[in-house]
Amino acid sequence: MVILAFMKKHFFCVIAGLYLLNAGSASAQNIVNPFDQVDEYVKSLGKLDTLNMGTISYIVTKKFPGNIEKVRAIFDWIAYNISFDCKAARNNGNEKTNSEDVLKTRKTTATGYASLFQDMCSVIKIRCLTVDGYAKYSPEEIKDPPEQFNHTWVVVQLGQSEDNWHYIDPTWGSGYTDEKLTVFTPSYNDAYFFAHRTIFNFQHYPDNKAWQLGNGPKSVKDFFLLPLIHHKAYEFGVTQFNPSNGHIKSTTQKPVNFSFATNGKVPIDIVALQIGNDKKKKIKTVDYTINKGIVSFNYKFEVDDSYPVTLLVNNKPVLGFWAEIIE
Repeated sequence: MVILAFMKKHFFCVIAGLYLLNAGSASAQNIVNPFDQVDEYVKSLGKLDTLNMGTISYIVTKKFPGNIEKVRAIFDWIAYNISFDCKAARNNGNEKTNSEDVLKTRKTTATGYASLFQDMCSVIKIRCLTVDGYAKYSPEEIKDPPEQFNHTWVVVQLGQSEDNWHYIDPTWGSGYTDEKLTVFTPSYNDAYFFAHRTIFNFQHYPDNKAWQLGNGPKSVKDFFLLPLIHHKAYEFGVTQFNPSNGHIKSTTQKPVNFSFATNGKVPIDIVALQIGNDKKKKIKTVDYTINKGIVSFNYKFEVDDSYPVTLLVNNKPVLGFWAEIIE
């Protein structure tokens, strides 16, 4: 599905989401993974750290006849072997990086992940394009969006129709950082391989709208008005939600109505709101109903102030809001 600024604000925009989106696969438990064979083979290859990019691309894909499996193998190898460069992100933001430099150091920022992915696909003659754009990493950005693009991902073409274009985010597939952007924790996350278009479009907005696949926000302004969508939204299949505006304005006297649609694949045991952050953070469990896959509840905020609010499902972050509550 978190996490979650360089030049004070922007460096946190570039990768803080890896912290906020957290780690782990978005696949529900007990569901057979059709890529098990690919994943295990690529994992067994290790770092291949004496080889060049073209050779690595050939080795990781040669065992698989289908293009989907080949692209999965490239996704796997990058996710298993390339680390996020926290120092570069703090100093340079999302500055362009080439594949040769990425393979020398085995670490990079989002542009380097995307460039390496594109180049490895090019070796096996699969069309892949990098996409610069925007991502939302914290509820604060709902009211204070960045001034320039802060993330990069890729789109892969496996056929002629629009349905044969697919989203991949190799950066968010590789792991996450701490909140201060000092430590990267590798944590493979295949939610971002051929990602669900609707959820992906809630999380990513391209600098060139031609690379928005399917329906999504109509403008950068509309994108930053949405709630923050954490990666666990993929696990629960959250494609609809209320409030649809991530900036909640209410009073301590009036309850706020919350609802979200699920795919029904994962049983829901508990729903809660995490209110505030740091030492002021509190978690409030709520009573909810489920009707035809729609989870609904009301909550009356007790504290008149401005603070982040995170919707938790089974103790996992799914949606983030910025609340302004008055008496």
